[in-house]
Amino acid sequence: MDWAEKDLKYIWHPCSQMKDYEELKPIVIDHAQGINLYDIDGNVYKDVVSSWWCNLLGHCNPRINAAVKKQIDTLEHVIFANFSHKTAITLCEKLSKVLPEGLCKFNFTDNGSSAIEAAMKVSFQYHYQTGNPQKKRFMALSDAYHGETIGALSVGGVDLYSEIYKPILLDISRIQGPDCFRCPYGKNREECNCECIEHAEKTFEKYGDETCALLVEPLLQGSAGMKIYPPLYLKKLRELCNKYNVHLIADEIATGYGRTGKMFACNHAGIAPDIMCLSKGLTGGYMPMAIFVTTQKIYDAFYADYNSGKAFMHSHTYSGNPLACSAAIEVLNILEEEKIIEKACENAKYFNELIKETFLPHKNVGEVRSIGLINAIELVKDKKTKEPFDSKLRTGYQIYKKALKNGVLLRPLGDVIYFNPPLIIEKNDMDFVVEKANKCMKDILNS
Repeated sequence: MDWAEKDLKYIWHPCSQMKDYEELKPIVIDHAQGINLYDIDGNVYKDVVSSWWCNLLGHCNPRINAAVKKQIDTLEHVIFANFSHKTAITLCEKLSKVLPEGLCKFNFTDNGSSAIEAAMKVSFQYHYQTGNPQKKRFMALSDAYHGETIGALSVGGVDLYSEIYKPILLDISRIQGPDCFRCPYGKNREECNCECIEHAEKTFEKYGDETCALLVEPLLQGSAGMKIYPPLYLKKLRELCNKYNVHLIADEIATGYGRTGKMFACNHAGIAPDIMCLSKGLTGGYMPMAIFVTTQKIYDAFYADYNSGKAFMHSHTYSGNPLACSAAIEVLNILEEEKIIEKACENAKYFNELIKETFLPHKNVGEVRSIGLINAIELVKDKKTKEPFDSKLRTGYQIYKKALKNGVLLRPLGDVIYFNPPLIIEKNDMDFVVEKANKCMKDILNS
């Protein structure tokens, strides 16, 4: 029995219809370096989706490798209740210097969904303990994605993940969010005044007084198909939250750490959320870890004698894991010392222009949208009407399979082909992946 067969004997892969694996067997990776993945048969794949958007600085980065190796000989884990360690303290100290103003208290979890759950619980408990027990609801945008545990899935708005579970999900106040590609106002994201904020205003008027928090992916709705909206929209959401005493929870799990061209997507709008959730790039994709960071004001609402019952009784076994913290510290060191985000922004100019020149002329490309090194190519059946392809055709999936045979890992979001590479990608690799992706797309669409 070969390795792929052994895999199928035991493993139920995430976010997969396992029947698809009858045709496309699991690709067993032997080792990796930079943006390259090498399978056990010697094939090479350019990882331009950063292995689910978390690989920030390339696979097997020598500096992160060394930091984790050094840490493992000192302390691998310790209970994080009443105990601490220098690695976690140092990480918080370094992060506090780059976060939006006012975010200063760190709570560790072990994955992005858990950070969202914890942030939601904190927001509810804060309002309950500060004289607003009527605030029990949450708001979120349409097409949102915030994770797949029950609370996180509830605030998500992508039916692919949540439709079947709706009978057991929380009742969420859903705001019709921006759709800049198919803007009902006939505007474009570069010049509009975010007229679509009227939907949020109406939702706040109706539910604001009973709402704990609004959860939002700043500027970029990832699982919705890399939908990008203007910074002004985020600023207006911040103003609405201030007006109605609603917490703004910024889900920067996918958008943080330079993905949008700034350290955090919130920086584009010049706003600070009440709570920010971080994961993925936090450890460079090395170790499972997440953090929510909040303000002194929120923290103070939980600070009281134990018998008052105001403590935040939420825990994870691996909170503040030293190995993950050591990787996270080195990520921050590399970003600062090697000017990674600045270099990525320069390279993004080349990458974004190359992708637009290559794909926009195609009759089935409705839009190319870019932010930082992220580029999304939305495929449509009709360019003039923006009519999408029939989802049953699985056009994006066919391109994905073709690209694998050509050495490029693209994992489309429906019929949106996208590039979200490690920040260290170089121009020669940009040329390669764009050429191969274009060839594969044409082969599939022309057939």
